[in-house]
Amino acid sequence: MIRSLAIAAALLSPFAVSAKDLPTQPYLPMDLAVKAADVAVKTCAAKGFNVSAVVVGRDGSTQVVLKADRSGPHTVSSATGKAFTSAAMGRDTAGLADFIASKPANEGLRDMDPRMVIQAGGLPVKFEKALVAGIGVGGAPSGDIDAACATEGLKAIGATL
Repeated sequence: MIRSLAIAAALLSPFAVSAKDLPTQPYLPMDLAVKAADVAVKTCAAKGFNVSAVVVGRDGSTQVVLKADRSGPHTVSSATGKAFTSAAMGRDTAGLADFIASKPANEGLRDMDPRMVIQAGGLPVKFEKALVAGIGVGGAPSGDIDAACATEGLKAIGATL
């Protein structure tokens, strides 16, 4: 019995992995997530729009929610869905909406996950080529304005545009 265990251990030892050998997942530190959301909300406020900005991690979990004074009740869920979609798909939500509209066969993407919101205003957060998060802004009169405010948040933290 002991001999069998020793042989099994010897055979399996080349496959043992230590913690230092495991790949690490890129992530967005909380202070940068807060700064990106804060700049996005303040950028829209400076233009007269009360919005919410949400940053989700690469795994889709919420990191930051900032809701401007007098922003609508729908803005948090809109921003959250846009951020989630950008993190999940690794692309901007306006581009994804255009991709879906360009070909009816792509329409199924809208139903992939009920958390997805496929409207302009969501952007992937990347540093170089590493996708680390998603940011979403909701509440301005158009998705283009939401996206412009989100872009300012990304610029503020030095993310790749």
